[in-house]
Amino acid sequence: MPEAPAAPTPFEPRIVAFFCNWCTYTAADLAGISRMKYAPNVRVIRVMCSGRVDPQFVLDAFARGADGVLIGGCHPGDCHYQNGNYKALRRMRLLRRMLQQMGVEEARFRLEWISASEGDKVRTVINEMVDQVRALGPLRLAAPPETFGEEVAAI
Repeated sequence: MPEAPAAPTPFEPRIVAFFCNWCTYTAADLAGISRMKYAPNVRVIRVMCSGRVDPQFVLDAFARGADGVLIGGCHPGDCHYQNGNYKALRRMRLLRRMLQQMGVEEARFRLEWISASEGDKVRTVINEMVDQVRALGPLRLAAPPETFGEEVAAI
C-alpha cells in the first residue's frame, strides 16, 4: 500500500531581535522568569543601546535569512545613554524607507519601546510579529541571500 505524501510543514518565520541591555532585554528576561509563553521564533541579540543598532545589522540579518527584524529600546526620555533611542528612531525611519524600496514588507521590520518592567509587552510584541510575518510567508529577496550578503559586505 503506497504511503500518503507527507503534509508540508507550515512556515515558521525566523526573526532576529536587537534588544537594549537596560530595558527591553531585561523585560525579555522578566518574561522568561515569569514563565510567560511566547513564540520561540525570535533570536535575541543584546546590544547596549538601541542607538547602537547599525542599519547594516538589520540588512545583514535579512541577507542571512531572517524573515523579520525587531528592535527594542527604552521609552523616549528613559534612555540610559540620554538620547540613544532618538538616534535609533531616526535611523530606523530611514531604514524602513530603504527596505520598502528593496521590496521588504513593512510588517517585517519593527521598532518598539519596552521598559524593563514590561515583560508582558515583550510577549505581546513577539507573538504579534511572528503572526504577521507568518501570514506574509518567507522573505523572498530579488537576489539570492548569498548574493545579497556579498553585496552588503562589499559596501
